[in-house]
Amino acid sequence: MPVHDRGSFESLYAGQPRWEIGRPQRAILNAADRITGSLLDSGCGTGENSLFFASRNQNVTGIDFLPEPIAIAKRKAEERGLAATFEVRDALTLTDLPEVFDNIIDSGLFHVFSDADRRRYIEGLASVLKPHGRLFLLCFSDDEPGDQGPRRVSRREIEESFAEGWAIESIEPSRYEVRPDPNDASFSNGGPRAWFVVARRGDSPNLAKC
Repeated sequence: MPVHDRGSFESLYAGQPRWEIGRPQRAILNAADRITGSLLDSGCGTGENSLFFASRNQNVTGIDFLPEPIAIAKRKAEERGLAATFEVRDALTLTDLPEVFDNIIDSGLFHVFSDADRRRYIEGLASVLKPHGRLFLLCFSDDEPGDQGPRRVSRREIEESFAEGWAIESIEPSRYEVRPDPNDASFSNGGPRAWFVVARRGDSPNLAKC
C-alpha cells in the first residue's frame, strides 16, 4: 500500500487500526533505554510511541500525514498531561523540517513506500538525524506469508537501502503486535513477522542539515 493512498488510511482510522494497541510495540519498548535525547516519531499514528518517550521527559515530535490520528495524539497528550509536539506532515518532506534529532523511530512506515519514495524518505531521515544518531525501524518482513497488508521487506533490501551514509548496527527478526480480530486471520499467529533495525547515521558532509 503506497503511503499516499490517503483513502485507505483514512478508512482504517475511521475505526481502530489493528496496529493501534494502546502502547508502543514491544520491540520499541525493549530498545527504549537506548533511545535517549530528542526524538522524531515518523509516522506516529495516534502517538503511543511519542507519548511513552515524552513520559520519560524527552523532547519528542511526532508526525503523520493524516489529520485524524494527529488530532487523537494531541488529545491523548492533553489527557495524560504530557508535552509532545504533533504535526501533520508527509514523511517525504522531512528535508523541510527545521530541526534535527538524536533519534528517529519508524514503527510501521518504511514498508509502505515505493522504491523511489523509499530513497527519498531515507534522504529525509538523514537530513533530520544528527551525525551518529540512530534510527530504530520496525517494518514488515518477507518472512510473513501472504500478501495482505503492507509490502514485505527483505534483509537485503534493508541493507541496500542503508548502504550509503549509514551503518547498520543490527537487523533482528521481530513481530508486530496487533489487536485480535476473529474476522481477520490475515497474519501469522503471534502477530505479523517483522524486522527490527537499528541504523546509525554517518557524519558525511552531504548528509548534514544546512
